[in-house]
Amino acid sequence: MRIPPKTPEVRVPRLVGLMAVDAREAAARQGVLLAAPDRPDFHRTVVDHVVRQYPPPGTEVPRGAAITVWFDLGEGEGGGGAGVREPRPPARPPGGLLRELDEPAGKLTG
Repeated sequence: MRIPPKTPEVRVPRLVGLMAVDAREAAARQGVLLAAPDRPDFHRTVVDHVVRQYPPPGTEVPRGAAITVWFDLGEGEGGGGAGVREPRPPARPPGGLLRELDEPAGKLTG
């Protein structure tokens, strides 16, 4: 069911998976605004893809409400290689057991 354009409430469009430029166009057609807390340069963002949005698609909101979207990490933004790491045992404190060993037998004077 389509909501007539003059109603005060609109349905949030599905933005996840869209490129930034397409998400802005879809939001404008539906009568809502977009906010991107992880992108201060959002108005210039073009090809990054929306990975999350709030409120979810289909929610009724007042016309002109702001929909928050988040984007994937782009080239050079720290997205590479930070996956699961193997656990490492804690480093031994300096000295450790070596401090508590007796002097070797050859160095004792009797």
